[in-house]
Amino acid sequence: MSESAKLSFKGQDYEFPVITGTENESAIDIAKLRASSGLITLDPGYKNTGATTSAITFLDGEEGILRYRGYRIEDLAEKSTFLEVSYLLIYGELPTQAQYENFSKEITHHTLVHEDIKKILEGFPSNAHPMGVLSSLICSLTAFYPDSLNPVRNKEEVDLSIARLIAKMPTFAAWAYKNEMGHPVNYPDNSLDYCSNFLKMMFALPAEKYDVDPVVASALDKLLILHADHEQNCSTSTVRIVGSSQASIYASISAGINALWGPLHGGANQSVIEMLEAIKADGGDAKKYLDKAKDKNDPFRLMGFGHRVYKNFDPRAKIIKKAADDVLEKLGVNDPVLDIAKELEQAALNDQYFIDRQLYPNVDFYSGIIYRALGIPTDMFTVMFALGRLPGWIAQWKEMRENGEPIGRPRQVYTGPNERDYVSMNKR
Repeated sequence: MSESAKLSFKGQDYEFPVITGTENESAIDIAKLRASSGLITLDPGYKNTGATTSAITFLDGEEGILRYRGYRIEDLAEKSTFLEVSYLLIYGELPTQAQYENFSKEITHHTLVHEDIKKILEGFPSNAHPMGVLSSLICSLTAFYPDSLNPVRNKEEVDLSIARLIAKMPTFAAWAYKNEMGHPVNYPDNSLDYCSNFLKMMFALPAEKYDVDPVVASALDKLLILHADHEQNCSTSTVRIVGSSQASIYASISAGINALWGPLHGGANQSVIEMLEAIKADGGDAKKYLDKAKDKNDPFRLMGFGHRVYKNFDPRAKIIKKAADDVLEKLGVNDPVLDIAKELEQAALNDQYFIDRQLYPNVDFYSGIIYRALGIPTDMFTVMFALGRLPGWIAQWKEMRENGEPIGRPRQVYTGPNERDYVSMNKR
């Protein structure tokens, strides 16, 4: 017998079904609440509201579990590549060898962009934030591929748009960086793998030989896998709700980039580096700031420690910690800011105060360290996040379309004035 939940209001009882997911998560299905009772729910921030059912990502913050399509994030980071994980998220299964080769070949074929897009890039001043540049270039694809605006598209057309997005995102991200630096852009080198190609477009200078460091490329590949999807967060929900209007995939992903841009969402690893730089500017005394973090009357907060979702530990942090250590060792970076980071890390991992409160370094802490070591400016960190999150956004957009979900239309509780008589201006 299926379970149900009962709501009593003004002497009337209303019954609603309870649905249970494959991981035993239960939810009250209130789809008919307003029609039956005239009521709506009020849930600021949607903290208790499930807007959809999804088969893509399972996240259990209390137990520190993250799985893509049922596969543990630890196994995927160790054994897969970012493109393989992208295929898994978007199409539901790990690819066969033939499927992977076709997928990779299709992406490689579309890495180049129309030369007129360079004219759009040249219209941005060098101080334009790279996230604004990235979202604009992605949205511009609707002009270069107007067929994407047709809401009724067959599978082959959708797959083509997906391949274009995954292929062109590294090009646009690297160009956003080059614009900020005032450097000429680099074109893709399709003899390289996905991450190596991106690194070369980012850092190669004219007339200079650039060899991609395999340790760096491997660390970046792992970072992208760890960021590839994270359930119904702000930017992912934005992609789904924009896509629910039958907006094109390019417009939907551009909206997700803009949502990620906000400092409360994608800017956490940037906040880590800004905190470390502030500690350095104040003399570099890490212990002083650890003591401030313990003082409940001090407004200082350690950025990059703990997680709003993960109440035990962030499973991604354990994976990326080793990659961060490998990058720092291989590059031999001499940076007092990163020295402070390592001191904070060791103190937090061994200090009983942080252990008791489960305030462990999270993925944002370690990703910030890696990006800093690579010489990536802090305002590019969110662009790197977007590059990793792209396949998750695409998978969520695709799932929403295939499920035939209705257009998103939240309700509200009105708290403004009641009806008022209009008084003409000359009488006020």
